[in-house]
Amino acid sequence: MRTTITIDDNLANELMHTTQKKSITEAIRTALDSYLTDLRKQKILALRGQVQMEDNWQQLRQLDTKS
Repeated sequence: MRTTITIDDNLANELMHTTQKKSITEAIRTALDSYLTDLRKQKILALRGQVQMEDNWQQLRQLDTKS
């Protein structure tokens, strides 16, 4: 998808320098990928303490080896 955005020159230059990409398009794509990865990690970490799991891995392993 093509889109037009206005970005501060200093911010764009810093982004290109930091990501070591040769074009602003590559730098923005890299930054967006990184940002989305961080958001996904935050969502997973937010589940901490909310998921109930039984600690029965040994029992499951025994059942698995019997079959």
